[in-house]
Amino acid sequence: MTETAPALDPELLRRHDVAGPRYTSYPTADRFVEAHQAPQHLQALSQRGSGQPLSVYVHIPFCEQLCYYCACNKIITKHHERAQPYLELLDVEMDLTVAAIGGQAPVSQLHLGGGSPTFLSDAELGTLMASLRQRFRLLPGAELSIEIDPRTVDATRLAHLKSLGFNRLSFGVQDFDAAVQKAVHRVQPIESVAALMHSARELGFASISVDLIYGLPSQTPASFARTIAQVAELRPDRIAMYAYAHLPQRFKPQRRIVAELLPPAGDKLTMLSGAISALLDDGYVYIGMDHFALPDDPLAVAKRQGLLHRNFQGYSTQPDCDLVGLGVSAISRVGATYAQNAKTLEEYEDALRQRQLPIQRGLGLNRDDLLRRAVIMALMCQGRVEFESIAASYLVDVPRYFAPEFERLQHLASQGLVTLEPGAIQVTPLGWYFVRAVAMVFDRYLQADASRQRFSKII
Repeated sequence: MTETAPALDPELLRRHDVAGPRYTSYPTADRFVEAHQAPQHLQALSQRGSGQPLSVYVHIPFCEQLCYYCACNKIITKHHERAQPYLELLDVEMDLTVAAIGGQAPVSQLHLGGGSPTFLSDAELGTLMASLRQRFRLLPGAELSIEIDPRTVDATRLAHLKSLGFNRLSFGVQDFDAAVQKAVHRVQPIESVAALMHSARELGFASISVDLIYGLPSQTPASFARTIAQVAELRPDRIAMYAYAHLPQRFKPQRRIVAELLPPAGDKLTMLSGAISALLDDGYVYIGMDHFALPDDPLAVAKRQGLLHRNFQGYSTQPDCDLVGLGVSAISRVGATYAQNAKTLEEYEDALRQRQLPIQRGLGLNRDDLLRRAVIMALMCQGRVEFESIAASYLVDVPRYFAPEFERLQHLASQGLVTLEPGAIQVTPLGWYFVRAVAMVFDRYLQADASRQRFSKII
């Protein structure tokens, strides 16, 4: 049965066209403090035990070319010889992590991101996977995913990735329009991407995902509609469609974007609403937070069953387990703590040369943080908060504890975004498209509009 998009009123879209967190964590990473460093992370790792399944993220920061829109932590270089020393540093970090855990922990989810993981040669990717398998126990059926720059792979490389055990691919596409690709310095013809996706299917990858961005320079509602139609025809299992956040004061590469070429806010909203309608018409299911999936994809199944989870890689089908981040700027979530590695290669290397984990900042969550995290993740993943389960876990009277938040929810309820039941908060079908706005009600750290400028727009 095809999902139908609710009527997205342009005025409602404009009203919620504000900056806000994506809630891959709560509290969000901008709240981390430098007082939380390696000793606190080591303690958290030692307390978790080695028998519980882990999710592991590995950050490969290198890219050959600069994409002007990019806000990721990356190192632009054509010197591929820089990769080998970095892999050696990852080995040291893994050794220190495994020693703290106390054994070879089982891993149910592994993701290589960047930068561009396919900057590494086939041999280097093989070395990295061997290192990971030596130190962690990759479980049968584990999700092993890797981000792909289509400009750096061919069918032979995809076959090599399959031989290494990867079963999920994420293609960075952003847009197929030639003028847009030129404006953001990322030229990759649709024909090459289509050929790669065909090869990936023939090789038997379990899932293929495509990343898109709307609001890029030279984009128009008509051009983006063409890209959406082309992507839908390629039929990836999952589609992630993000709003471009132009923050040149924070992200130096974005200063190369000609601001006059950016589409006006009204066009961005038209792109969003048009893309949602088109993808739903083409049989995709809206997962939430810019994500779509085919109805039989595990992500869509998990949503129907109320089993969605969320971590620093976005929506996931994996149970809510600890996450260990490896590499420059990677973030870990272990128990009631977050820890982030050094953001520069020099600082990262300096710590590991001293046989110290390169933790630069983090956070230990208090009781209020844990309570609010549970509420926010329930909203983001299930679209529903049951007061009874929250009360049982945190020993609070939910309506009384969140009295100010419930007053603000009344406003969202009047807009048709939530329904306030006697024992629950229910996000409506319309509200799913504004779920960040609902979650933000419970974020006690968001106190002033100025503090939101560090985040991307909700829409």
